[in-house]
Amino acid sequence: MPPDPLLVTNRVSQAQEAPQPPLDLGSRIRELRTERGWSLDEAATQTGLSRSSLFKIEKDRMSPTFDALRKLAEGFGLDMTQLIGQQADRRGASRRSITRHHAKPTYSTANYDYRPLAEDLAHKAMLPFELVLRARSLDDFKDWDRHDTEDFVHVLSGTMVLYTEFYEPVTLEPGDNIYYDGRMGHACISQGETDAVVLWVSAT
Repeated sequence: MPPDPLLVTNRVSQAQEAPQPPLDLGSRIRELRTERGWSLDEAATQTGLSRSSLFKIEKDRMSPTFDALRKLAEGFGLDMTQLIGQQADRRGASRRSITRHHAKPTYSTANYDYRPLAEDLAHKAMLPFELVLRARSLDDFKDWDRHDTEDFVHVLSGTMVLYTEFYEPVTLEPGDNIYYDGRMGHACISQGETDAVVLWVSAT
């Protein structure tokens, strides 16, 4: 007897809307390092992070920047979404992915809430995120974010201020967007009481 379509739909909907556990990046990194049989020194070499930084991330004593997350993913041979979220779908051509509004998983670090989009697809040509900017000052960052790709940021709500090492800070309102070279040091914060929410697309 075929399953009741309504029952199946309800089950899928419930599964999609199930809350995601908080991002325990320290445990995730230790798990990946153990699987590969790497020491901290070996993992530091593979990821390009210092042994001290890697140790602090594993012990949840330091929140990694976006650039550090990217280095961790590349060092362990993963997509960003595989590092911080679900296992991605590795199928090739004719792919598509739909992320429903109420089914976006959220993973938090010190300055951002990350909501990966198209999380089920591996080896994407771009990494789309919805970011909630919780930082309110450049002092909240220990260092610039920087990576060897280009970024596109479109403000969905709130007010965002983007700091870069070669330009004056720029304030962006809902509907505004900016495209910049990620190799240039950068950091973004919210201005005002409301956290800004942005669509962040980074090339891989």
